[in-house]
Amino acid sequence: MSTVLTTTAIISGLCALFAIILTIADKYIADYGEVNLIINDEKEYTVDGGNSLLDTLRNEKIFIPSACGGKGSCGYCKVKVLEGGGQVLATEKPWLSPEELQDNIRLSCQCKVKENIKIEIPEELFNVKEYKVTVVDIQKMTDKIKKFRFQLPEGEKISFKPGQYIQIKAPEYEGNTEEVYRAYSVASSIKDENHLEVLIGYTGGICTTYMHKFVEVGTELDLNGPYGDFYYHDDDSEIVMVAAGTGFAPIRSILYHMKDNDIKRKARFYFGARTEDDLFLLDELKMFEEELYDFKFMPTLSRVPEDSSWVGDRGRVTNSIDKYLQDSGNYTAYLCGSPVMIQSIVESLNKKNIPDDKIYFDEF
Repeated sequence: MSTVLTTTAIISGLCALFAIILTIADKYIADYGEVNLIINDEKEYTVDGGNSLLDTLRNEKIFIPSACGGKGSCGYCKVKVLEGGGQVLATEKPWLSPEELQDNIRLSCQCKVKENIKIEIPEELFNVKEYKVTVVDIQKMTDKIKKFRFQLPEGEKISFKPGQYIQIKAPEYEGNTEEVYRAYSVASSIKDENHLEVLIGYTGGICTTYMHKFVEVGTELDLNGPYGDFYYHDDDSEIVMVAAGTGFAPIRSILYHMKDNDIKRKARFYFGARTEDDLFLLDELKMFEEELYDFKFMPTLSRVPEDSSWVGDRGRVTNSIDKYLQDSGNYTAYLCGSPVMIQSIVESLNKKNIPDDKIYFDEF
């Protein structure tokens, strides 16, 4: 038995070593020369082969959404590869449905450009731009969340829809040896085209560590955008907003949009938090209650001490949805939070007979 185990270990080790050698050789030795990149049958570029499709496009100032910075762990950077691109990798398959695989959808961060390649991307991605912004204000919201305000260079403007997001680049810094992009929802009004605001919670990740530990007022940052299918839709239904933590960000942008445009729709904002210390921007929410047509902020706390004087709802946000929403009401819902939270809220909304096509969500 010991001989079998030893032989298996040796073979496994040799295979792993061979894979490492191939990876290093592919990265540093292989020369794929220049190849042609054709996009949407209209635009043609001559690019250096060997990079990922995501990086190749970024080098041509074409930005594909990628919340994980190209590590193949978010599944956002999908493009349609018509020719070239090679075989679909095992690292892509968990993120691609059978229909997407049949339709030649790939993760651009995993697809290497080694030969002439022909792809399709949404036309709106050509409008995504890169900006070098300056941090002009930082405010602490809670023990983990900060609000950052950025100013665009003089003469530059950004146009986005309320609810969309941008990507911020975290450069190399002490303790981090790689540049990464991370996605953050815009929290400010679309009317202010010279500034952007974001809410960033500290998680210990590369970008949140950079933003919380290294960025100061006056720091210059690279960001690109806007991105995303999560944004305000105009109709006559009652609005149900649900968020937790930094999920407040896109909701805040939507609330400013409603205020700026005097939109007369009933809206309720259900915000999930653990304790009163996790609530923030309460003065601003009070302002929205006073100035919007019919808006109420309805926080629900899940870890309120028994002796607390808290008089609001307790438990989970889904408890409040069960309590306040009518069956088969005319609602449109905007949800922003973790996938687990989103799933539970969608189930609660479906039980109220709110159809999926009236539920918009942004998972992070």
